[in-house]
Amino acid sequence: MKFRCSQQELTKALNTVSKAVSNRTTLPVLKGILINASSDDTILITASDLEISIKKEMKASVEEEGSVVVISKLFCDIIRKLPDEEIEIETDDNKSLAIKTNSSEFEVICLPVEDFPKIGEREEESQELVFDKEIFKEMVRKTSFAASIDESKGVLTGIYTEINEDFINMVALDGFRLALVTEKMKSAVPSSFIISSKGMNEISKIAAEEENEEDIKLYLGSKKAVFVIGKTEVILRIMEGEYIKYRDIIPSDNLTKAIVGKDVFIDSIERASLLAKEGKNNLIKMTIEDDLITITSRSEEGNVKEEIAVEKEGNDIIIGFNSKFIIDVMKAIDDEKVALTFKTGISPCVVKPVEGNQYEYLILPVRIPTM
Repeated sequence: MKFRCSQQELTKALNTVSKAVSNRTTLPVLKGILINASSDDTILITASDLEISIKKEMKASVEEEGSVVVISKLFCDIIRKLPDEEIEIETDDNKSLAIKTNSSEFEVICLPVEDFPKIGEREEESQELVFDKEIFKEMVRKTSFAASIDESKGVLTGIYTEINEDFINMVALDGFRLALVTEKMKSAVPSSFIISSKGMNEISKIAAEEENEEDIKLYLGSKKAVFVIGKTEVILRIMEGEYIKYRDIIPSDNLTKAIVGKDVFIDSIERASLLAKEGKNNLIKMTIEDDLITITSRSEEGNVKEEIAVEKEGNDIIIGFNSKFIIDVMKAIDDEKVALTFKTGISPCVVKPVEGNQYEYLILPVRIPTM
């Protein structure tokens, strides 16, 4: 194998592909990346940790076809440190790889190509879906934080994507809060799937790094999903199992509604959380009465009281929350005002837009001890 390419272009490609390299594995080959040079003057760079696989195609001047696997960290570090000029990469026996520029020359040991996992092609029966890149990124940002980080919770570590005829829902929940975001979709074939939150976040990052404005294409099969973003392909395993019937969790009725300015609200909760962190469960108490929300927190270190003006309808209410859960939700929302709805002091709070139905967030309360 022998080819020449731009140092900057190769660095960009490696930065993308290396997201799929496994750092916690007993299989040495999963710490490597596969480089394949073709006679059509392209090289294909691939990495996989068996859960997520990334392929990146780039242009090069190929003199001799071939494939090689090199340790990702070492190879990437070398390429990043080289000057911004043309690089020549060559191997004769697939046991070592030579990297040359006008002033530098490296030789690194290769791993067996035959040990690299077979990524496979798109499933024949897969359906094609198209996502607007910016909308996809925002939907992942607004839901992924609510997915569980506990691997024992199975599908709850993923984002559930539900595609209807003219709109798409993304849902994540971890047992303490739920995030639901709804958007219109360009081409909607009714379907649903669950992909790990980690994988969806990687897709979002890659989409942000791609300079072109192309849509994200998804080829959805029965066992895997292939996302195509420009010259990059990301293959993700579809999680097995049935997702929770999330609609049954969201209360449909409420006795209290408060409309509050988001920025003022989050600032007050962040100040109150300074003391909440010294106590248990980051606990803050909210008292909604007349036209005020009073936020209090108390610990051995001291106490705090914040008051915010609101537009209130319905009953007065006293309720406690883990402040982190409220802050996470508020940071995901772009609106200037939000509507908080409650049924009782021990029922979930639902956060909605003042108008429309683009999102719903549910936050479970915490029982309030004597504060």
